[in-house]
Formats: sequence, C-alpha cells, structure tokens
Amino acid sequence: MLSAFTSAFKTPDLRKKILFTVFIIGVYRLGATLPSPGVSYTNVQNCIKATETGDVGGVVTLLNLFSGGALLSLSVFALGIMPYITASIILQLLTVVIPRLEQLRKEGQSGQAKITQYTRYLTLGLAVLQSSAFVALARSGQLFSGLCPQDNPQFTIIPENTGLPYWLTLTVLVLTMTAGTGVVMWLGELITDRGVGNGMSVLIFTSIAARLPSEGWSIKQSRGWGVFSAILVLVLVIITLVVFIEQAQRRIPVQYAKRMIGRRTYGGTSTYIPLKVNQSGVVPVIFASSLLYLPQLYLQFFNPNELNGYQQWIQNNLAKPSSWIYILTYFLLIIFFTYFYVSITFNPTEVADNMKKYGGFVPGIRPGKPTADYLDFILSRITLPGSFYLGLVSVLPNFFFIWLANEQYVNFPFGGVAVLIMVGVGLETVKQIESQLMQRNYEGFLR
Repeated sequence: MLSAFTSAFKTPDLRKKILFTVFIIGVYRLGATLPSPGVSYTNVQNCIKATETGDVGGVVTLLNLFSGGALLSLSVFALGIMPYITASIILQLLTVVIPRLEQLRKEGQSGQAKITQYTRYLTLGLAVLQSSAFVALARSGQLFSGLCPQDNPQFTIIPENTGLPYWLTLTVLVLTMTAGTGVVMWLGELITDRGVGNGMSVLIFTSIAARLPSEGWSIKQSRGWGVFSAILVLVLVIITLVVFIEQAQRRIPVQYAKRMIGRRTYGGTSTYIPLKVNQSGVVPVIFASSLLYLPQLYLQFFNPNELNGYQQWIQNNLAKPSSWIYILTYFLLIIFFTYFYVSITFNPTEVADNMKKYGGFVPGIRPGKPTADYLDFILSRITLPGSFYLGLVSVLPNFFFIWLANEQYVNFPFGGVAVLIMVGVGLETVKQIESQLMQRNYEGFLR
C-alpha cells in the first residue's frame, strides 16, 4: 500500500489528483466543525460532555459516526453523506420493482446519468426530512436521549432569544443543513471526477477516521494502558480478518465459443464471474440498525419513569446494546438482510441469459436455466459464511460494551460497520491507484 502511494506521488498527474482529494477532504472537515446559524455552540459542547457517561445510542449514533461527530454538533455538514447513501439504496431497490428504472439501468451511461439525477433530487428531499427531524429532536432534548433538557439554559441547543422569530430560526437551520448536504454531495462527485477513489466512500472514510483518535484516547484515560493495548491488538486481528474476507471470492469459469463473422473469428476466450463472499457490503448492517431503532423510537413517546411491563422489557432488551436479546436480534437481522439484498442485486437468470446471448457457458453446465440454477446454488452457499461474517463483525462493539461495562462506548469506532467501511474503502482506493499506475507504466513486450 505504501509503495503504491509513493509511486503515485512520483507521477505528476496522480500527484495532482491525490492533492486535490486531500484539499476536498480538508474542506469537508471544515464544514463538519462549522456551527449552523441559530445553534448555541457552547451549549452543544456542554451536552456532549454531559453525555460522555450516558447512552446516546440508536441510529443517531451510527449517523453521528458517519458524519464524523458533526451530527450531535448540528454543524453545517451535520447530515454528512447519509442522505445520499439512503437515496442510492432506495433507487437501487426501486430498480427491481419499477420497469422504467430497470430500463434506464440497461441503457448504459446515459441511463445511469438519469438515475444519478434522480438520486440527487431524492437526496435533497431526504435531507429536508432528516434535518427537520433532528432539529425537532434537538428542541425537545431527545437528540441526546433526554440527557440535555431543553428547559435548562446550560443545555439549550437552539435558543429562542436571538432577536428573530423562532420559526424563522428553525427554518434557516433546516435550510442550512439541507444545503450542507448538497455541498457534501457535490464534494463527493468532485473527488470521483477529479480525484482518487469513489468520492462518497472517501468522505465516509474521512468521517470515521476523524473519530478514532478521540475515542481511542477516551478509552485509554478511563480504562488505562492495559485495556487500551489489548484493544489495539484485537483491532489488528479484526482488520486482518476483514481484509481476508473482503478479498475472498468464488470465481466461476466462463468459456466463450468461437464465432465467425465475415472473415474474422470472435470469441474463444476464457474468463470468470467473481462472486464475493461479502456480496452485499455494509447495506444489511444499515438496514438492521435502522430496524432496531424502531423500539427506541417507540419508547421516546412515553415518560421513562412511567413505563409498563411490556415497555420496560423493550427498554431492557431491544433498546439496550449490551443486552443478549439485542445482540441476537441484531445478528439474525443482518443474516436476513444479507440474503435479501443479495437476492435483489444479483440476478442469476439475467447473468445466464447474457452469457447465452454472447455464446458464453460454464464448462460442464448447459446454458440457460441450468446455468442460472448453478449460479444461484453457488451464491446461496457463499452468502451464508458472508452473512455470518457481517453479523459477527457488526456485533463486536456490543461485546465491548459488556467487557468494558460502560454504555458510553455505544459509539465505539473500532469494530462493526466502521471497520468494514474503512477497510473496504482503503482496499478499493489502493486498487484504483495501482490500476492507474499500471496504465501509465505499462511497457508492453517491446521496449
């Protein structure tokens, strides 16, 4: 990896791309720390300090991790890239059920440009909804799970005595956060077009990496060097496992028959279909986390001191990350959504039909339906260990809660989806740099 970056800096055009990417990352981190108008930055910091021994939890924690800590600060880039990710997943799911989107996907570059435009519109719509929801949570004091009451002047995140009508202050705040999402989306596209790597993935990588030093130092201060060193060793083991699984794939050999067109012969080549063990990425983890947030959302409508037996059971088992029922439910949901997402994103019948159309076949398997059944059989077998791998890595932070015996590590960044994203983005970026280096340094057979 280091040799690839060293060689890239020696290549002028690649060096410009890397420096441009670093510049955009700097702009992104600046916006993540810039307070939004109408927000009391001092009171926000008081709330963050007050919750150091509390439990923020839920999807808010996941979104705060993806925004690099900007969400709980209600900064200009508070929503980060999550509205775009949500919009992309929604469009990908709708492609399966809406024929028009399916047709656009098959049209190539022009159709993909149209889908990208739809994704941008949906991103801004989701940004309006999410910013309004988080502003409402901040007003009610529920953004920090009730640990920062709004009626306390020390914790009033959005003061009313600003000299402007309160509704205007809230409107400006929502519009600012929505505009920040649009800017983040534009910055990601700039990195994709003029920088190195996938822009949206690089920004998520940056946000998660920005949380590592502070979270690691807080663990060292509270638990000492012994626990901190043990965690670092465990992190290295986890990263090694993630790299191994992320690179693992089952290669299905494909042979293309020779065809005579005029006086020329086409085909006769051999290739393969790479089926990754983790074919679904981190999408099942996001789905499972969102679904498990519903019980916590349900409890927010009731007074914590007046819960009945059923609601108390939900609070102790489905809204508490260190509960064994929570961990088991989370694990099973990830397995379910892994199979679900793989089934809608990889169509064995379509792949088999395309192979048959161009004269391709799997050696020993007849073209058409037998090939589709064979691909479906292989995919279902490798998805099982992939789903278990996703589930185990994702519930690792929950075991840290039990080990450290402190709920403040609910945003523990050294396991789960954070490691999956960082390792995946890092590997993909290095592969892209190496491929560009090969294009520029390829010497061929003659010198």
